[in-house]
Amino acid sequence: MKQNQEFTVSVAPMMDWTDRHCRWFHRQLSSRVLLYTEMVVADAVIHGSRDQLLAFHDVEHPVALQIGGSDPAKLARATVRGSAEGYDEININIGCPSDRVQSGAFGACLMKEPELVALCYAAMAAATDKPVTVKCRLGVDNQDVENTLPRFIENVAESGCTHFIIHARKAWLKGLSPKENRDVPPLDYALVRRMKKQFPDLEIILNGGLVDVETAADEARALDGVMFGRAAYHNPWMLTEIDSRIYGASKFSLHREDIVEKLISYARVQQSRDRSTKALIRHVMGLYMGQAGARLWRRTLSEGLSAGLLPSDIIEQAAAALARYRDAA
Repeated sequence: MKQNQEFTVSVAPMMDWTDRHCRWFHRQLSSRVLLYTEMVVADAVIHGSRDQLLAFHDVEHPVALQIGGSDPAKLARATVRGSAEGYDEININIGCPSDRVQSGAFGACLMKEPELVALCYAAMAAATDKPVTVKCRLGVDNQDVENTLPRFIENVAESGCTHFIIHARKAWLKGLSPKENRDVPPLDYALVRRMKKQFPDLEIILNGGLVDVETAADEARALDGVMFGRAAYHNPWMLTEIDSRIYGASKFSLHREDIVEKLISYARVQQSRDRSTKALIRHVMGLYMGQAGARLWRRTLSEGLSAGLLPSDIIEQAAAALARYRDAA
């Protein structure tokens, strides 16, 4: 694979998944991948608890804050706070199709309002010296995306945006759940590539349905990067390929068992002061995906979580069970 220092690889913002514990875990597997927070609505960024919503570990860098909203003034205030917290990038969500987001008139429904998105972007960009980026869909509902997507990009680019992350599916605002919106609308990577040809000076990142590093790099030929979603969450070990295959760094030298030891140490420190540390157990379910004993690993983690054990003890028990299984094999 061609190595490219300018090619951006990231892990998508995913609600209930990419919290700070997930991001800490992913950072152990790649030093270069760009990590994103879950989407946080602008009001919550402005008024919410720093420790619950905005705090992150220093090791997470580079890390981006994704904000949801449609009020330029509120988005600017949220950007100021996110920038002050030390995030490396601020991103606006123009892709989420959930009912809650629609009721707030932001997310994917803003694909219908490129002029408003342009105002939101301009307000955010004026509020920080950090990069501000847009994550969007191809379009929504019955839009003719061959025409509406380039108009959307052109409008927002005129406000100064140079970086678009495009989830290569439409979003259906009525009739499909958020889960179905991640699978049912067909992917159209070719349209994303055409947007790069039409707007060669913009950075265009491909998102949606990418399953591994090799396939993603092939689909993103002539683009500026890729963003992995569920594939990276369910099979996090794939992140260990990124630094060497994309950026030319030395091959990942740690084994899964080394990562487990790091997880146990991390959990011991965090669990004494952060009740949310138990979420770490969900995030590491896929660590042994495709390996002998993967089902035992997941089952032992689930049983420990159900029993209310401390996260460090749960991971220790799962590691011990896996070791016994392999010794007996």
